Amino acid sequence: MRPAAARAASLAARLLAAAAPAVTLAAPAAGVARQDEILMLGTLAGAQSARTGSDGVTHAEYSFNDRGRGDHIVATWKLDAAGALTEYQGRGNDYMKAPVTETFRLAAGKATWSNRSERGSAAVSGEAFYVPVNGPPEILGVLARALLKAPGHRLALLPAGEATLEKVDLPAEDAAHATGPHGALALYAISGLDFSPTPIWLEDDGTTAASIAFSGWFSVLPAALHDRQPQLLAAQEHAGAAWSARLARELTHVPAGEVLIRNARLFDPRDLSVTPGMSVLVRGAHIVRVAADADVAADAGAEVIDAHGRFLMPGLWDNHQHFGDNAGALDLANGVTSARDMANDTERFPERVARFDAGTELGPRVWKAGIIDGTGPYAGPTRMRIDTAAQAIADVDWYADHGYGQIKIYSSIPPPIVPVIAAEAHARGLRVSGHVPAFMSAEQFVGAGADEIQHLNFIVLDFLYPAVQETRNMNRFTAVAAHARDFPPAAPQVRDFIAYLARHHTVLDPTVNIFEAQFCGDPAALTPGLEQVAPRMPPQVRRGLLSSALVIPKGEEAAYREALPAMLALLKALHEAGVTIIPGTDSMPGYELHHELELYARAGIAPAEVLRMATLTSAQVIGANGERGVIAAGKLADLILVDGDPSARIGDLDHIDLVMKGGRTYDPARIEASLGITP
Repeated sequence: MRPAAARAASLAARLLAAAAPAVTLAAPAAGVARQDEILMLGTLAGAQSARTGSDGVTHAEYSFNDRGRGDHIVATWKLDAAGALTEYQGRGNDYMKAPVTETFRLAAGKATWSNRSERGSAAVSGEAFYVPVNGPPEILGVLARALLKAPGHRLALLPAGEATLEKVDLPAEDAAHATGPHGALALYAISGLDFSPTPIWLEDDGTTAASIAFSGWFSVLPAALHDRQPQLLAAQEHAGAAWSARLARELTHVPAGEVLIRNARLFDPRDLSVTPGMSVLVRGAHIVRVAADADVAADAGAEVIDAHGRFLMPGLWDNHQHFGDNAGALDLANGVTSARDMANDTERFPERVARFDAGTELGPRVWKAGIIDGTGPYAGPTRMRIDTAAQAIADVDWYADHGYGQIKIYSSIPPPIVPVIAAEAHARGLRVSGHVPAFMSAEQFVGAGADEIQHLNFIVLDFLYPAVQETRNMNRFTAVAAHARDFPPAAPQVRDFIAYLARHHTVLDPTVNIFEAQFCGDPAALTPGLEQVAPRMPPQVRRGLLSSALVIPKGEEAAYREALPAMLALLKALHEAGVTIIPGTDSMPGYELHHELELYARAGIAPAEVLRMATLTSAQVIGANGERGVIAAGKLADLILVDGDPSARIGDLDHIDLVMKGGRTYDPARIEASLGITP
């Protein structure tokens, strides 16, 4: 997942009630330059430079490498006396290497803008700030300084929305560590760019000190602050934890006694039955009785929920996430009560999982998979990078010793080390999955001990092996887009490999929604599946929901157009052959899971069977079916109440009225409102 595009990620800060105090802002100094490092999970991944000339024009360049992807933008801009952009020009490429040209101009009360996804204009009265789609990170500091100057620290945003700025109240211990070469640093939070405030560190004179986003996945700061990054991140995380705890208290209903859900149509994924007139009795975190309404009674003080004939089913699973701020809340708002994290930092992420379990942060139950990669220019954002078998064994043991249940092998692992990792992981009781490493086929990956494959594109790439072996770069997307249609399920090569996977009981985590967005060809279109929910999102979040479409090479339009239907046909054939499929998003939590399931139904898999994949099958894969996956006596009370019948129309999952996790209940509409999502 692209950290910079993870729309669920933003600072959950404990904010002062008072407005941010005034600061003396430094005027742009002619010829003075800033040079920043870009770190991904603490590893150097790129740089940013900016210099303001005597003419008041700032020249900036920004680039980073994330597994062969990453932005490279050269930009110039000019500000008015209030610190807002009057001119902006940027050129280069976006994260997926698509060429971008972005322009903005404000003159005579009229603003005009153009970028890869948007083209518009608006009359402007008063101050307004244009937020570039592909701007350098320093633009965040420019916005913060403009907000500090603005009345009430509030500015209209272009093309839409409004931003406000407040100073984060840091505890004394965190404040003591928030220092730089020029003195104390202050943490500010900008509201209006995401679901919750976005962090920015400033020096006393308003100069940008650091921008640390997405729980430390992506940091921009000068070399002088390199060693301070962990302390600055810790301060943000502490503030976020306090904010999350308050939100959890406000949005979690803890019943005083038993809960009786009556008059429900109960879905059982074991036999795909839907039974009307059913009651479920919950005591504490567990289900104690499931029977017909007439056969279930509760204590006099029990809380009774009349389902009014609505559809009651086990909570959903998302088997491919990378948890950041707000992801857990988005999950619960969409009925996801269990999830699997497929790669994260090894320090603060377990603390977030502990908060989910304690109920001090909104989120599902999480199964942790630990990533291991090789070294080199395409290595993933992880500290667990290895060159030798001994290093790999040590990393597997570390994950096993720290409560992880699975190892995720990544693309730069040398193929000869794959069986070593698999053997050690299995010896320690861990499952093994991952991307198929470069210079290795999917069949070889399974033969070396992999239990599971992430992403359907690696199945297609098996058919292209050995002609396509370098899959650490954009080949793993573009080669699939160009050739997926060449491998129909009836082809002998395809049939044989599907049978091979079925014989080896290989599990597949397809994340089809990602490829639909990449292959759609229209960067101005909304990410498929979010068309209905996008209008309810905060305005600047909506801009981030535009598709991440790949640039289609001339002459390959038909191939790209037919790639997704071909992949859906392959998915159906895999399912019919008995290959275990578990759904995951690797994209926007919650909402995209619903769409991922809709894609399975579009492939021709019966909706009731899709629901089984997203409940019981997911629990079975990680061995949690003894406590989750069905609504039955003795199981954890993880369930959702749906207004509709998703066993017949999978899209009815968009109408979840109530979520229960461990006997605690949540109102999806209230969670959405807390994140700025309208009804």
